[in-house]
Parts: sequence; C-alpha cells; structure tokens
Amino acid sequence: MTTDLETSEHTTAPGLGARYSTFLSRRASFLPTFAAIAILIVLLVGAQMQFGNFLTARNMSALLLDNAYLVVLAVGMTFVILTGGIDLSVGSVMAFTGILGASLLSQGVPVWIAVPAMLAGGAVIGLLIGVLVQQFDVQPFIASLAGLFLARGLAFVVSLASIKVEDPAVLWLQRTRITVGEWYITPTGIIALLTVALAVFVLHWTRFGRTIYAIGGGEQSARLMGLKVARTKILVYVISGVCGGLAGLLLTAYSGAGYPRNGIGTELDAIAAVVIGGTLLTGGTGYVLGSLVGVLVYGTIKKVISFLGAEQSWTQIIIGILLLLFIVVQRGIVARSNRRRR
Repeated sequence: MTTDLETSEHTTAPGLGARYSTFLSRRASFLPTFAAIAILIVLLVGAQMQFGNFLTARNMSALLLDNAYLVVLAVGMTFVILTGGIDLSVGSVMAFTGILGASLLSQGVPVWIAVPAMLAGGAVIGLLIGVLVQQFDVQPFIASLAGLFLARGLAFVVSLASIKVEDPAVLWLQRTRITVGEWYITPTGIIALLTVALAVFVLHWTRFGRTIYAIGGGEQSARLMGLKVARTKILVYVISGVCGGLAGLLLTAYSGAGYPRNGIGTELDAIAAVVIGGTLLTGGTGYVLGSLVGVLVYGTIKKVISFLGAEQSWTQIIIGILLLLFIVVQRGIVARSNRRRR
C-alpha cells in the first residue's frame, strides 16, 4: 500500500527537469532579454576588472546621456518591429528634424514653435511610410527606404552646412545637470527615460498596445478578432517618426548644432539595439525595457572600445557578432513555438 502511494506521488509530482522545461516554455519570450541583461552585466564587470575605474558614477551617468537620442529611436523602432515591420528612415528623420529645428531657431522662430515643428516633421514622414505600407501594400523595407531618402534629401534642402544652436532653452536640455552625490542626469536623459516609461504603459496597459502585439502575432487573426489593424499599423510608423523628431531635438541639444549628415547608419544601431534587447524581428514578442538594455549594451561596448584606445570600427564588428547571435536565438525561439503549436 505504502509502495503504491509513493509510486503515485512520484508519478504525479513533476520533476525538476519538467518544471524547468515548463518555465522555459512559458517564459521563452523573456530569454533574449535576460541574455541581453547578462551580456550587459558581463561587459560592465569585465571592464571594471580590466580598467579598475570603469564603474564610476561619472561613466555610468554618461552612458545614458551619450545615448539618450538612441534610446528614443529604439523606443519608436520597437513599436514598428513588434508589428513585424521595419523603419529604415529614423536616422534620416533625426537629421532632418534636427537641422530643421536649428534653422528655425537661427531665424528667430520661438522654441515653442520650432520644437513642435520638429516633432510634426517626423510624424508626417512616419505617416507617409505607414500609408504606403498599409494602404498601398508596399513592403516596410521599401517604404521606409523611400522615407530615408526623402528625409535625408529634405535635410540637405534645409541646409548643406551645420547650423549652430544658441537658443538657451534647447541648450538647457543638455547643459543642466541634476546631481545626486557623484551621479548626475540632464533633461535629455530624463526625456529619454520618460519616453521609455510612456511606451511601457502604452504597450502593456492599453488596447492599442495589445493590438500591436496581436498584429505581430498574426495579422489575419487580429483582423478576425475585430481589431483595428489598419489604423494601428499606420500609427506605429507615426510614433516612430515622432520619436525620430524627438531624437533630433535631443541630438541637437547634445551637440549644440544641427547637421544634415547626422544619423547616417543610426537606423541600423536602433534596429540592433531592439533585436539585442529581445524583440523578435517577426513581430509579436518584445519589450521596450529590453530595447533600453540593448542601447546600454551598445553604449557600453563603445565606451570599452574607447577605453582600449582602439578604432571605433570594432564597435560595429562586436555589435554585428552579437546581432547574429541573437538572431540565432530568436530563430530557436520561433522554431520551438511552432513545434508547440503543432
């Protein structure tokens, strides 16, 4: 009798291996983000062991502030990629809105008009891309590539040379430091973090956010559920465009000038940060906080390369290797998910 009870208990109680497999199957979407966090920790600890003065309050504060514009771009890119799309225009939109804002300010236009004009410029380009993708069934790669050329061309139309910004309100965004001990943050960093917080709220606590995930999981299924697929797909590109305009403001404040050649290749940095942060390129899975981690990984690699005194081209090489690694991980997650559905 006792033997039968013991056998029954061993049969019904799941083993450690089974519990681990169940956890992985239910939390598979978190694995790339956890991997990005692990890589960030290894980078920081390894750099501290190598240099001895890497994990200082000054360096860690600068890590966010030097990449505030990229954080904002990554937020907008996360919205687009979650629907299964892509936006190659964000770097050019950042350059266009930056030089547009600098030009308006240099002509005496008040900052309360110039800044909304920058955001509106990004939104209009995002709207055009969204309409091409949704209404004309143009592939996101092609539609956003057209947006890239359009925005870059408009940037050169505004000015072929750099335009210095002297407006105190814009410069205040970067020059003002809020300090806590040896730690500090500027308004640009606060804006970037608030953008992340707002995106987290929208994606996880609103119907619009749930629709974005549903579209990425299966657009046809989302239509059958009665979700507003067309409007949502257009709006995510508008959001990405607005983020490009906001990034243009942050970069202009950071550098003190607008320049039409700013942001060349930055769209690839944003995509890499989002993918490294755990967002699947196929859509439907990912987190804005993961994208923030991806930006911090990117920024840490740049800083380590700078400490080593090596060429910054090594940053691109290392990011490329990480990107390939995370794409392989993503393919594994997708394959596992497909097997479970069968």
